[in-house]
Amino acid sequence: MLTLTFRDATVDDVADVVALVESAYRGDSSRAGWTTEADILEGQRTDPDGVREVVERPGGRMLLADQDGVLVACCQLEHRGDAGYFGMFAVRPGRQGGGLGKVVMAEAERIAREEWGATTMEMTVISVREDLIAYYERRGYRRTGEMSPFPYGDERFGLPQRDDLAFEKLVKDLR
Repeated sequence: MLTLTFRDATVDDVADVVALVESAYRGDSSRAGWTTEADILEGQRTDPDGVREVVERPGGRMLLADQDGVLVACCQLEHRGDAGYFGMFAVRPGRQGGGLGKVVMAEAERIAREEWGATTMEMTVISVREDLIAYYERRGYRRTGEMSPFPYGDERFGLPQRDDLAFEKLVKDLR
């Protein structure tokens, strides 16, 4: 039985959130899970300033999932009018594939729907991440075809290893 405790991050959690996100997406540690971006991006996925900005932003929050006192997952949530925004989603690599991500996503969607009255949840995903996009599609998200450029040259988002990166917007109806 998967028992999680959800809570909002504070500035005291910033270092732990950065470590979790980095472990899930970049470097060799990320290869223990299936969400790795290590083959398309090197460098950092986020940094303390980026996480602190999410934690302190009005209308947003960094949702943490703890199990037995250990941080196992996180996601960024923002209230954007009729929509919620879902981002910076990370599950500890050794814990991926066991249903933990589905539980965290369900809680994020509940918050957007019940606390904010959002009718949709939006996210952006690197368009070449077909396995990750398929995961979200299995959970009710649909591709919109709306693309935005990857921030090439801004090392805060990593060091691209290919020249065809862009973000695609995905949307889920929460009604």
